[in-house]
Amino acid sequence: MAKATNKEIIERWMNEPAPLLPILHALHNRDAYLSEESITAVSEALKIPIAELWGTVTFYHHFSREAPGKTAPRVCTGNICCLNGGNELLDSLKSEGASPMPCSGRCDDMVPVIIDDKVLVGTSKDTLEHRATPMPVPNPGGFEECVFASIREPGRATLEGYQRTGGYAALKKAVSTMTPEAVIEEISRSKLAGRGGAGFPTGMKWKAVADAPGNPKCIVCNADEGEPGCFKDRAIMDHDPFAMIEGMTLAAFATGAPLGFVYLRYEYPETEAILENAIEDARASGLLGENILGSGLTFNLYVRRGAGAYICGEEGSLLNSLEGKHPFPRNKPPFPVTHGFNDKPTAVNNVETLASVPHIIEHGAEWYRGLGLGDHPGTKLISLSGDIQRPGNYEVPFGFSLQTLLNEWAGGPKEGRTIQAVTMAGLSGGFLAGDDLDVTLDDACIKPRGSFLGAGGIMVFDDSRDMVEIAHGAMEFFAHESCGKCFPCRIGTQRITERLDGSASTLELNEWLTEVQDIGSTMKATSACGLGMAAPNVTDSLMKYFPEQVETYLTDQ
Repeated sequence: MAKATNKEIIERWMNEPAPLLPILHALHNRDAYLSEESITAVSEALKIPIAELWGTVTFYHHFSREAPGKTAPRVCTGNICCLNGGNELLDSLKSEGASPMPCSGRCDDMVPVIIDDKVLVGTSKDTLEHRATPMPVPNPGGFEECVFASIREPGRATLEGYQRTGGYAALKKAVSTMTPEAVIEEISRSKLAGRGGAGFPTGMKWKAVADAPGNPKCIVCNADEGEPGCFKDRAIMDHDPFAMIEGMTLAAFATGAPLGFVYLRYEYPETEAILENAIEDARASGLLGENILGSGLTFNLYVRRGAGAYICGEEGSLLNSLEGKHPFPRNKPPFPVTHGFNDKPTAVNNVETLASVPHIIEHGAEWYRGLGLGDHPGTKLISLSGDIQRPGNYEVPFGFSLQTLLNEWAGGPKEGRTIQAVTMAGLSGGFLAGDDLDVTLDDACIKPRGSFLGAGGIMVFDDSRDMVEIAHGAMEFFAHESCGKCFPCRIGTQRITERLDGSASTLELNEWLTEVQDIGSTMKATSACGLGMAAPNVTDSLMKYFPEQVETYLTDQ
């Protein structure tokens, strides 16, 4: 069969919302790379200046510009995989054109290698294999769950299985017995807040979108799970995709938004197929599209796949990416709730947040608040990885003991080892160590230690690890992923990386500490988005907990 031409591919997507990314992916899929001819055709058809489009295409890590392109292996050398054979695996595949990629969201199942749109895992070239089923979701604690409550039910990822296990009961309840205002009030009373890291109250965000002038309003699911050490959203989408879709539909009902997008990270190609099939099944059953459940509600949902850029997890960058613009963070105000996708009111929510919504509407706000411990409402998904016996995703009540999670639920460190440190919020929260490992999993307890819970990624490092080396890998990631828009982050991440890789070997200890602290404080005070503000947490916590290792590093240099 003849391949589709550039014109045919472009015309296929031109009249759909947010067309640039699907057009680029279709061309990339056809040829395995984006040729100059293809980029020129897109520029002319979408009336995007060629220089601007070229800058956008080259910003993304995974859009290849020459053969063999996407058919060559891409090997994860993220912070956990590189400690477990990732670099060695990359070297063994260099003859096949392999290239490294940052953490690809499979820290519980190493080492991931993406070839075309297939994900293989293994710690050596000879052991690479394709997993037939997603990794299981453990529940060792016996606490009542919210997001994971039904995720282990057989067939839950299918529409029939989802409905058999209580799925869409919340949407039916909402459209038949509740007003949009009542849905927002219930979510507000539950105290559900953003689970992607920012923690903004969900009900308040939805009310702002509902009250804002301008149409069509929009619901965007931020599924660009790019924070190293985080892989919880993938588990939801693989095992329980309709929960996220139902949550988005409830958000559409509450806010009056007829349009929605799932912005999915590139490194989850097989998840994209699961979501597309789920959306089609929901649409065919009258659960998406026009006149949902005979209620008059209209909500059309589309998947838009990213192309590899950590910064696109920031909502302004994500929205610019959807719109076909260079994915720089946006200046605020205005905020997305009034000026989001195409400058219309937009609610941007995380996968975990949206998957919580159907359970809250079905069981009530008081039920959800009661799942937490003490005064903490609700639950949090934790992605646990690294030097731990049982890595994986765990749903814990807010206020739960970190020590209990590590040593009882997850089995503790590897035999003969002790836990030296953990990272919080993936990498963005820096390290916790020593007595500060005796915390509970809530920001009220963690923030006074100079960190935060964020998206819930926790990486464990035992006493065999060089923490300066770990910090260097973390800062190297931030330097690589800085969008370059603002110079404090663009230059600061690079300068701190140099001070962790031996480039500043002539510095005395006090001079080194002063420079690193000065760079970090400047980044926190003046960076345009959260990447530059969070990156110095790595070196701040390194100096706080491991001054002896820093001194030894400088002495050895």
